[in-house]
Amino acid sequence: MSFKREDSAKLEKPLKSMLKIVKRNRKARVDQVIEEAVTRLRVERYEAARLVYRLKDLGYIRFIDPNPPRSLLKYFFSSHVVWFWLLVGSVMMTFFLIYLTPQKPPFTYLRYGFGSLFVLYLPGAALIELLYPKPKDLSQLERLALSIGLSLALVPLVGLILNYTPWGIRLTPIFTSLSLLTLGLASGAVARKYSLLKLEIISRNRGGGD
Repeated sequence: MSFKREDSAKLEKPLKSMLKIVKRNRKARVDQVIEEAVTRLRVERYEAARLVYRLKDLGYIRFIDPNPPRSLLKYFFSSHVVWFWLLVGSVMMTFFLIYLTPQKPPFTYLRYGFGSLFVLYLPGAALIELLYPKPKDLSQLERLALSIGLSLALVPLVGLILNYTPWGIRLTPIFTSLSLLTLGLASGAVARKYSLLKLEIISRNRGGGD
């Protein structure tokens, strides 16, 4: 964990106190900082964790992985890309519900839910992760809104392209095309995030990690 040298005068008192604890424990793990905050500030553990993550969201501190993955393959299977595997799982679940489950409740309702997620959110979300790989680039609400908006733009475009192919606009071609598009964009996003991580590691090794 490290902190940025920014003006903290505008912070509320609990956040200022937490920032002081972080500065005293720059090399400590997040859980260690939270435990010390519980003792010193006399707050509940969940409140201490909330203060830490609030400082992170405001840009006053950042979390550093002490053992970052050293290759793209290791990065793919690290905790840095949990979002990618959740996306892959959603695509696989959609496939399962479409092709391998009976056409009756409750599978029908699950198909509606995952189908809507697959069409209205996942393609745009993958593109947003590719275009804005840093968490601080956009807020979660902005990512959600742009993901839906871009999905609504990408899906009709895929349908238009399929309309001029021998496969036409049918279930299997649409599902296959959207799956490949979503997973391709998400894989590109993972590669770009890994490139940024490598630059951060190089900067930190040269003494620019604060």
